[in-house]
Amino acid sequence: MELRQLKYFIKVAELHSFSEAARQLNITQSTISQQIRQLEEELNVELLIRDSHKVMVSDIGLAFLPQAKQTLLDAETCIESIHDVQHLNVGELRIGTTPTFSTLLRETVQQFMKLYPGIKVNIFLHSVETLMGLLDKQEIDLALSYKSHQVYPSIESHIIFDNRLALIVKSGHPLAARTSVRLADIKQYPIALPAKGMQARSAFDRMTTHGHMHFDVRLEVNDVNMLLSVVKDNSLMTFLSEATVKHFQGVTAVRLDEANTDMEGSYHVKKNVYRKKATREFLRVLKETSPYGLAIMELL
Repeated sequence: MELRQLKYFIKVAELHSFSEAARQLNITQSTISQQIRQLEEELNVELLIRDSHKVMVSDIGLAFLPQAKQTLLDAETCIESIHDVQHLNVGELRIGTTPTFSTLLRETVQQFMKLYPGIKVNIFLHSVETLMGLLDKQEIDLALSYKSHQVYPSIESHIIFDNRLALIVKSGHPLAARTSVRLADIKQYPIALPAKGMQARSAFDRMTTHGHMHFDVRLEVNDVNMLLSVVKDNSLMTFLSEATVKHFQGVTAVRLDEANTDMEGSYHVKKNVYRKKATREFLRVLKETSPYGLAIMELL
């Protein structure tokens, strides 16, 4: 049994097509068919059911498929560990982050790329729920977000700094000079909200769940930079974490004198799997750059 045979079988099983699998793997259809046939002969089973119209996975093939995927993943993990020994000269780091958290990573990413130009960095922006799914499937190495209130059994999470939701206004706004505000102080002003699914919006919704106030919501945006630009150039106010706007010019974060404003910065990794050296090194760089004056509390 060869790894390439497993790879070919998995691809055909997923696509139900020899021709499409061959196209995506950039090999000939006869090669992929021959290799899978050899695998079946070695195992003395029929993994695929072939006819002139389509390819189906047999019952034995369906039982074999998850183990084939795990074997291939284990082999890739071995290769990753070898690359780690090579002083991070080669490799890939896949980082997932929520839109609200992503503004905190700019300096860290730039510094990491300067230190390790051989490491390809892929960054994915998604909701925290999507990130946890990607982590569980090991499609990303690390997720960074504000702490989720949902428990994910296959994921371990670590708080790296404390933060809180704040009112964000432009520097000349009537509330900008206040040291703190209550929701009652805000309801008379028009507001722009982070879109549903963003962590700052979830924190805002938790904070206002038990209240009976109505807010003058004029806009919802799922992009932090656009939201801040709107606030900076208009009379609208919004709600984001204090850290998000630390170095954004023209806006001010005002503390909210309310309950349930905590937004704890966290990193998340899948339990009981190999940790890339690049993952650990990225967290170290995050701690050392600390561009927003955040006290990193715990690392891998």
